[in-house]
Amino acid sequence: MGTPLLEIENAIATITLRRPEKANRLTPEDLIALADHINTVNQDASVLVLQLKANGKTFCAGYDIAQLGEAKTVGFDQVADALETARPVTMALIQGGVYGGATDLALACDFRIGASHIEMFMPAARLGLHYYPSGMQRYVSRLGVNAAKRLFLTAERLDAKEMKAIGFLTHLVEPEELPDTAVELTTRLVGMAPMALLGMKQYLNLIAQGRPTELDAVHATIKKISLSSDLIEGRSAWLEKRKPLFTGK
Repeated sequence: MGTPLLEIENAIATITLRRPEKANRLTPEDLIALADHINTVNQDASVLVLQLKANGKTFCAGYDIAQLGEAKTVGFDQVADALETARPVTMALIQGGVYGGATDLALACDFRIGASHIEMFMPAARLGLHYYPSGMQRYVSRLGVNAAKRLFLTAERLDAKEMKAIGFLTHLVEPEELPDTAVELTTRLVGMAPMALLGMKQYLNLIAQGRPTELDAVHATIKKISLSSDLIEGRSAWLEKRKPLFTGK
């Protein structure tokens, strides 16, 4: 047990938080490890899906409050921003409570699968902490300004049903169904055409940030896909009523 663990198997990468005895609170060393893991995954073109999960009863209790104010090589906001802009499609598998900064790590993911018994809250105002701007922007873009104010300004606890209702969870399942739901969603994503999958993920995030025209590479990707073998294969498979065999080319 200790710093987050990265495992890669074929097209799937998994980062596991491994401090269950401390509710998976993140230390400065953990932030460095997470940033390194995300960078490693970004450099591996074979990875299409990145899962973020945790050991123990709690998904993550955010940053270790005892270390607030301590110098950090990598900031919490940098890790959350890196997770949002990660090349693969990302999903958080939330098996337990998610608190503080960990709520933003989950929001930075493209999908959030939560078990029915979990809860969340954001205690920044109660701690006297002004949250970092990119995290508040994610709250507003994903959940809307009213839900963001409710969570940031009141430190209210929400149960899993309410988390689903406000859009924090994209999937709400019984605890025993979480692994199978993750496998099903991952399998579906891995079966998509890689260039279209990753290109649209990136562009949708830019639209959510109000920056749809800032990334010229997205437009280049759209043009490349329009001439790709995958598009030809996808069209042929659709007409022939068979499963497509994509190559990412």
